[in-house]
Amino acid sequence: MNEPVKKLPELPDINMAPPVPDTYCYQDLGDDHAVGHFPLASETALSISYNGISQAVMMVTPGNLEDFVKGFSLSTGIIRSFREIHDIDIIAAYESHHAAVEISNRAFWALKQNRRQLAGTSGCGLCGVEALEQALPQLEPLQPTPLPLAASLKGLRTRIGQAQVAAQQSGALHAALYADQAGEIVLCREDIGRHNALDKLIGAIATAEINPKEGFAVITSRCSLELIHKTVRARIGTLVTLSAPTALTVQWARRNHLNLIHLPKHSPPRCYSPAP
Repeated sequence: MNEPVKKLPELPDINMAPPVPDTYCYQDLGDDHAVGHFPLASETALSISYNGISQAVMMVTPGNLEDFVKGFSLSTGIIRSFREIHDIDIIAAYESHHAAVEISNRAFWALKQNRRQLAGTSGCGLCGVEALEQALPQLEPLQPTPLPLAASLKGLRTRIGQAQVAAQQSGALHAALYADQAGEIVLCREDIGRHNALDKLIGAIATAEINPKEGFAVITSRCSLELIHKTVRARIGTLVTLSAPTALTVQWARRNHLNLIHLPKHSPPRCYSPAP
């Protein structure tokens, strides 16, 4: 007798929110060896090519991948504006995805001149760069923008927790969010990688045709230097971080006229840039 053919699960829409996490069985190592079940965050390999040339392989959370490709392309300096992206074709598999991106001739020529092979991970966003100029690039400073009102930051941590739908189920996810001037969260993007989450948010802002200077971005993770690079390149005027910034990130934020605010758990918001 022939056994029934086992159907593979349907592939999720590549630009929808992260899929519902699979639940895995585990055993406590205590005396009773209790068995439990817990949902775990999803992860997939995403390769990206530009005009047929492979550029990067990143470990990402599936979902919102078109937003990610847009944000990654801008925040890493591959394109200068989203108009230089002509097409994005994402091929989905079950453990990997591939994004074939068509960009303008100008952007492709610049990419070949400054090409780097980036063996991406969900950790340090600067791992894999080949030159000091890539780690410490020249950025176009922002036009100074007004700081958000203190009232817009009140209760923000609670609103962030409510917006992180995927993290509520599995944990282990960073988030990047965009809030309007009143502090209401408009967009939320989640990923295993903090850099990936911000790239997804940058792409989502472009897709929604939001003026990035009208509100502010929030990251739930440590504020590293490359997150400053990405925020400035995306022309976002204010970045709020739930973790304290390093001295170097403050210096770069001030140099590029980026408002940088730390939101501690039990203290008032601390504005590091502009300088007091």
